[in-house]
Amino acid sequence: MYYAVVAYIIYSVYLFLRNLGKPRRKPQEPARLSGVMVKDEACQTYLPRNEALRDVIDGREYFFCSKDCRQKFLEERKRSAPR
Repeated sequence: MYYAVVAYIIYSVYLFLRNLGKPRRKPQEPARLSGVMVKDEACQTYLPRNEALRDVIDGREYFFCSKDCRQKFLEERKRSAPR
């Protein structure tokens, strides 16, 4: 038991001396998620407004997560439009 305590103390001193010359790293701040979430009209997912593709159709603003979802929405809109 005595030897284990002495070995632990020696190891702790070794780690302290080894890290003595190294600069300390500042803790990283967590990424801040700010802004408004908007809904993709095609796939019904929510995403940050600043990352969304924006399109104004007939005076109304729509948001999409990708070009594919935008295209899907436009095609569905054409199919359901009154003739």
